[in-house]
Parts: sequence; structure tokens; C-alpha cells
Amino acid sequence: MRRLNPAKLLLSKWTAVAPQHKEKHFIVTRLIADPDDEAVIVEVELEAVHSRRSWVLPWRELTNAEVWKQGWC
Repeated sequence: MRRLNPAKLLLSKWTAVAPQHKEKHFIVTRLIADPDDEAVIVEVELEAVHSRRSWVLPWRELTNAEVWKQGWC
């Protein structure tokens, strides 16, 4: 499990270990804060480079090396 600083995730690049629908490379386009504490990041919005499809997931899922690699590989 890798360590990440959630405040530095914006515009970071990620590669899916098991690409689906030709979506392999992603970029973090938005950080979503906890509504009760704006200083705490709880989720990120990822956008696929190929299709421009985006979705939101908990930022801690990016620490799973079986699913995500940091950078574009």
C-alpha cells in the first residue's frame, strides 16, 4: 500500500492495472472535501484520457497497487 498526500492529488496521473473499455490512463480533475470539514479530502474525480468519461471514488482507493499505478505507464 502506497502513501499519498490527498492535497497533492489534483492533476495527478494514474494507470489502471486492468483497463476496461480502452480506458487505461486517468487524471484527477477534482478534489471533493468533506461537507463538515472543508480541509479534509474524501473523494476525487477521475477522468479517462481516452473517452473523457469521469467518475468519483474515495481517494484512498488509489493506494491499492493491485488496481492503480501512479503515473502513466
